[in-house]
Order: sequence, then C-alpha cells, then structure tokens
Amino acid sequence: MFCLSPRNFGAIFLSSRAERPIHLRYSDFREIFVCPMTSRLPWFSPSSFPLYLAPMAGVSDKIFRQLCKERGADVLVTEFVSSEGVFRRNERTREYLDFDEGERPIGVQLFGGNAEHMAEAAKHVVDWVRPDFIDLNFGCPVNKVVAKNGGSALLKDCPTLAAVAEAVVRAVAPVPVTAKIRIGWDTDTINAPRVARILEDCGILALAVHGRTRAQGYSGTADWGVIGEVVAAVSIPVVGNGDLTNGPDVAKRRAETGIAGAMIGRAAMSSPWIFSQVKHYFATGEHLVSPGLAEKWGLIQRHCQLAVQEWGCEDQAIRSMRARLMAYSKGFPNSKMLREKFQHVSTLAEIDEIASRHVTPQEAAV
Repeated sequence: MFCLSPRNFGAIFLSSRAERPIHLRYSDFREIFVCPMTSRLPWFSPSSFPLYLAPMAGVSDKIFRQLCKERGADVLVTEFVSSEGVFRRNERTREYLDFDEGERPIGVQLFGGNAEHMAEAAKHVVDWVRPDFIDLNFGCPVNKVVAKNGGSALLKDCPTLAAVAEAVVRAVAPVPVTAKIRIGWDTDTINAPRVARILEDCGILALAVHGRTRAQGYSGTADWGVIGEVVAAVSIPVVGNGDLTNGPDVAKRRAETGIAGAMIGRAAMSSPWIFSQVKHYFATGEHLVSPGLAEKWGLIQRHCQLAVQEWGCEDQAIRSMRARLMAYSKGFPNSKMLREKFQHVSTLAEIDEIASRHVTPQEAAV
C-alpha cells in the first residue's frame, strides 16, 4: 500500500517540475501540507512547537511527569522499559508502564536489540495500556543497556536497528512509532543523518535527537550542528535535545536548525517549571522569573507526599526521593548543607522541618 508522506510528496511534486530533485524537509512545507501519517502525532500541527519531557530512568516516573505536565510539558514519555521484561511479562516491568489519562499524549519507550521480542513487547504494551505512541530507545549510553545490544549500541549496527524499527512499526500499526537517537557512537562515527533516514524509511514518524555521542555520555556540549543536519536529511518531525536550559536556548536552536519540537531532560530535574518559562518566552519574548523559594519548597513537599501515597510506605518512598531532592537543591541557598541533610531523610516530617528552617530565614532577609 502506498502512503503519501511529506518525503515522497516532495519527490513526486518536484519530479515533474525540475531536472534535479530537491529534498524538502518537514519544516519547509508543513504550513501547506499535513500528511496523514504525521497527523497521527497531532501535537505536530502547523502552529505548534511541542515541548517534550525527556524519558529519564529513575526520574520521569508518573509523579514527576504529572508535575511537569502541570507546568507546561506537552508530550510525555515513560522511563525506558526493557522489551525482554515486557516479553516475559515481568510484573515489575509492568509497573513502569503505569500512567494516568491526564498525562496524554504519552508514549511508552522500549529498548532492546531483538526485533521479534521488541515487536511482541510493543504489542503487549499497546494491549495493556493503550499509549498514544511507542518510542524506541536507540540512544541510551549506559553500559548495562549497551552490553545487551540495546540503546546506542544499535547506532553501530544499522541492519539490526532497521530490523527492530520495521518489526515494531508493523506490529503495532496504526499506533505511531517514534524513536530517540544520539548523533553517533563516538566522534569518529557520527552517523545520525544516515540513521535518521533509515528510521524514516522504516516508518518511524518522528525522531528525537540528543546532540551527544554515546562516548560523551552526558559530558561536554551537545552538537546542534548535527541535529540541524538530521532535520535537513529527513521529512519527519525532528525534536532537538541537549543543553536546553531556558527559553532563549530553545528559541535559538529552533531558529538555527528548524527542529519541530524540543525535548528537555536534566534541566527539568531541578526546575520542572522550565516548560512554562519556555512557553512564556515564546509568547512574549520575555523571561518568566523562577518561582520563589517558598513555592519551590511547596513543590518539593508535594512531590514527597505524592511519592508516599504511591509507595504506601513512607520510609521507602522518602529514601527513593533522596536523589530527586539532591537535584531540586540545585541553585538553592545553602545547597551544600541541604544536600547533606537530604542524604539522610526518611520521613515527611523531616522534609517539612528542613523546609521550615530553610524558607523562614530567607524570607526574613528579603
């Protein structure tokens, strides 16, 4: 069955008009043509620029996703889920798939290197929770994922990457499938434009690109030049990711590259309100000041309370929050002291006491 996509639409249109084919990217003509394939991801409308919360293991759980949604995140993605865990119907793995209706649009991100198992896992996910899309993780740099031929390992194995993408697209149709990649394995093998074309040809409908190589991990700076090359190489929407910390950052990268959306990860860990700040900047051209200290502490306390409700055990819930509390403390007055305290908290009462001691003196000094 032939499907008219922006990519082949451009080729057909130009083949009768020009001696030499000219490649059009998605952003060049989305104002005048909306493909039925792309309309399956309606947040990429001609007038929109969606902000994604990046999927982050141990961070982007249901509670944090909802907090970011309240503050302007448009599209959410679950923490990455092992296809093998889903394939074997592991109950612990199924917990990572849990989301509330208010989080839509939301995708479930899967990782793995076995095309058959990835396809079956994706079908199970669609049957179990009905996500708005399936997202394929071809970017995770963590050793235990790469060692199993998952995540960014497939950037070095394009035949397997293509087999996985094709199998999942066929298995869950008409549910849309997207993917996330890095720009390459290392500086000697930057191949994101080629990988992006392969994925587009496999039926992937949108692509998020982190502007670092696997070798970089999360160090160094994101290469937005390569992200721009990916945008130019394909006709599907490309979402840019890497070193986005405020509205001007996002606006600058959008203008430079033509990205169709932005994905924010680590900046949201300490500042979930970044989404509303970016939107305010796009709407007004002005900076939206960060919440005051009392409001920030209110968010932290609410996050902890929701975690306790979700876990059903206060001690375990607060212990699980320690790393999150460390992230929240970034930029706080006396942050070193706060981090030392957060390493030992295990009750809501302790959180409340730290908050009261931290907020009151600061307010009195204003």
